[in-house]
Amino acid sequence: MTNPTFDRPILVTGATGTVGSRLVPRLLAQGEAVRALVRDPESETATRLRRAGADLAVGDLTALDAAAMTELVAGTAAVIHLAAAFRSGETPEQSTAVNTDAAVALARAALAAGVPRFVFASTNLVYGAGQTTLATEESPLLPSTFPSPYPDAKSAAERALQQLDGLDLRVIRLGFIYGDGDPHIEQFMTRPLDWHPSRRLQMVHHADVAQGLLLALRAEGIGGEVFNIADDSAVTLAEIYGYMGRELTPEMNARAVTDPWFGMVDNAKARRVLGYRPLFPTMRQALDAGAM
Repeated sequence: MTNPTFDRPILVTGATGTVGSRLVPRLLAQGEAVRALVRDPESETATRLRRAGADLAVGDLTALDAAAMTELVAGTAAVIHLAAAFRSGETPEQSTAVNTDAAVALARAALAAGVPRFVFASTNLVYGAGQTTLATEESPLLPSTFPSPYPDAKSAAERALQQLDGLDLRVIRLGFIYGDGDPHIEQFMTRPLDWHPSRRLQMVHHADVAQGLLLALRAEGIGGEVFNIADDSAVTLAEIYGYMGRELTPEMNARAVTDPWFGMVDNAKARRVLGYRPLFPTMRQALDAGAM
């Protein structure tokens, strides 16, 4: 355990999710106190976080009123907002309620509680289709070009949060998250895809997601800034199939090659400003290290 940066707990929402359940133990290992928002305190993941030392707060952000949200944040040093909804089949209204409205309500509550430091987890999908090079944080956002309401709702949340006076906001746009036993890749590969094997994905290992979030949490003087957090190099669908021991089919090779820059981002700003250095610069290196 190392010496903590903060003298009060860090509130982590979405603490039992794929990102939160891996971030909270890292925070605790670094000596930080954590207030973890969970919906089911008896779940296996919540129990594990409690035993590791997290203080569990029980609630659903979409069901809490302003007073309850302010009480949730009160006494903390900062908020890391990870709670999100991105399952396929969600309506735009459902996505907005969780990904936009709840985020803004929580940020307002943080301001009311005197806790302005707010780390918001967003997605590289906000850049949408039609990019012609690696997307930087200044690239145009085209979330509506993605066939899901999730990027739209995240983009709307970013805009609304940027407009809250006094909020010490840090936005982290994450790539395709993998590693640390996360079944995300296996789940992704069961979906019907019409991609050519040369299609690239911009990945980011859970260890580097945590690194990016913690660097953004602790940095001074970066209020309002946005950072792309991703591996240094993208990976092709063909490479992923190879890593997972899957065979490409002739039908896949016959597909059209479309939008080669979709989801591709530049992490140079995070490197320059935050000192971000991916522990796993490529998926191949994570595989070789046994970190999948």
